[in-house]
Amino acid sequence: MSLPSASSNRIVLAVVASTFFVGFGGGVIFPILPNLGEVLGISAFTVGLILSANRFTRLVSNAPAGALVDRIGTRKPFIAGLAIEGLATFMYVVALLSAEPVLWFLPSTPAAWFVVARVLWGLGSALVFATAYTITADVSEADSRGTSMGIVRAGITFGFPAGLVLGGVVSDLWGNVEAFVLAASFAALASGVAYLIVPETHVEGERGSVKPWEIDRSLPALTIGFVNFGLYFAYIGILFSTLVLLLGDRGIALFGLDAQGSSGMLMAVTVLAGSVFTLAGGALSDSVGARVPVMLAFLLTACVGFATLAYGTTVEGLVLACVLIGAGQGGVGGPLTALLADLTPEDRMGRAMGTNNVLGDVGGGLGPMVALPFAETIGFEVLYALSAIVPLIAGVILLAGVYSHTGHLSPTVEESSL
Repeated sequence: MSLPSASSNRIVLAVVASTFFVGFGGGVIFPILPNLGEVLGISAFTVGLILSANRFTRLVSNAPAGALVDRIGTRKPFIAGLAIEGLATFMYVVALLSAEPVLWFLPSTPAAWFVVARVLWGLGSALVFATAYTITADVSEADSRGTSMGIVRAGITFGFPAGLVLGGVVSDLWGNVEAFVLAASFAALASGVAYLIVPETHVEGERGSVKPWEIDRSLPALTIGFVNFGLYFAYIGILFSTLVLLLGDRGIALFGLDAQGSSGMLMAVTVLAGSVFTLAGGALSDSVGARVPVMLAFLLTACVGFATLAYGTTVEGLVLACVLIGAGQGGVGGPLTALLADLTPEDRMGRAMGTNNVLGDVGGGLGPMVALPFAETIGFEVLYALSAIVPLIAGVILLAGVYSHTGHLSPTVEESSL
């Protein structure tokens, strides 16, 4: 759908603002729940299940969300997804208060309430992710797509570190309930911004032939999806679910904060680095006219970051490791989604993004399930050393898939674009 440049920029900025504000709810839980588990009587395995529940939910909702976008468009699913994520964030409050006399009429099962909240978050975020990138693909041109995708991806991820800081610092200073209430308030603001500004960009009328269970199984979609799998498995799945425990194990603290506050700060540093390099990676891929070399360089950066984290025993070492990991995954993100849009026909972009999100969520969902028990039994050094191999494997998959589809190891943007 063709739109004037000024209108396109306004839409992209509205998407960025909406995903930024709602992203608080995605990050706020990570510094709080791992340490809160023992207080609420939640086992390490159950904590991992709660942190992963949203991703497992998206395994069954990403495909319908992508198909829905290709059928009815982006506006309604985008606004609905933001509203559902706001409700999910408020459910964190319900989960905590269910264990207190103040809400005596609710079942005193915090773990169950947290699972419900994360399931709702998964449903909402499936809609948001399928629509945010599709909107951006719709309103951007090939020679600037990397930059546009980087901006939107940065907006999505910038909200996450804000949530990490909010979860770590606000809970440390005022309380866990207060942190969750503040995040829910910003999520409500996100829905309002989207409702007022974001128009329909994808379809003009319904496409009745699109089936709700259909995903794109083309080679480009699967290649990008498996790279996304590796990124989310190592980054969200392993790093974010174990960092608070690593700090406690090694006795490392930042600014006098406890493990929750310190982990929130470090995760925020990681995601902020990722957001900055998401912008840089997308713009760089536009500048050089090729996506693959940029992605390979940043995958190597992530590998070095995990290797550094495995043996870091000082604040400086951990900060460096988190910056490298964040820069690596962020630098891949913008060119990765841009390459998917380059290689995918417009009328299948929603379903292709569904494939990408499904595989990313498999990785992000499996990560905590594996990492938390593994860290307790084997140790952090081995866990992070093995994680350093994951970006290298992703690089091999990227090269093989792109070469098989285009006949080039590093096709130019013009050669990739449909």
